[in-house]
Amino acid sequence: MLDAIFFYAFALLAVAGAVLTVTRRNAVHSAIWLIVSLLGVAGLFLLAQAEFLFAVQIVLYVGGVMLLFLMVIMLVNLDRAKQERQFSQQWPAALALAAVAGFGLTVVFRKAGAVLPPMASPAEQGNTQWLSEVMFRQYLLPFELASVVLLVAMVGAVLMARKKAGT
Repeated sequence: MLDAIFFYAFALLAVAGAVLTVTRRNAVHSAIWLIVSLLGVAGLFLLAQAEFLFAVQIVLYVGGVMLLFLMVIMLVNLDRAKQERQFSQQWPAALALAAVAGFGLTVVFRKAGAVLPPMASPAEQGNTQWLSEVMFRQYLLPFELASVVLLVAMVGAVLMARKKAGT
């Protein structure tokens, strides 16, 4: 009973933080709500007895990545960004591309399940060893792509800030 209460509390924290992240107009407030959402996910990891993921979520994402996000947000000129038009009128093209990407991901995930060999459960191997096998067998490419995207976004924000400053 107590586990269910904590589960729903952490799930509500994660979902509410995510919704508030994308609905806030102030970028700093969005980053703060993203931290709240990440803390909710960390609590869910702890409930699932994934202590390593809990620690990584807190130290790496909440501590490191969000600090970088906040620094990049503060480097970019937000006053000028507020005055510019934020959204273009290309909603149909965006929805079509999202549908194509969703279909492609569905196909890839369905085929990947048939190709990959079965792995031992966390109870048989140990949580950290099981996680490392999943991470480096199944999700290595998405993990590396996410790190490259974050690096490009950070470098782009720094270049934009330097261009504004004239250095």
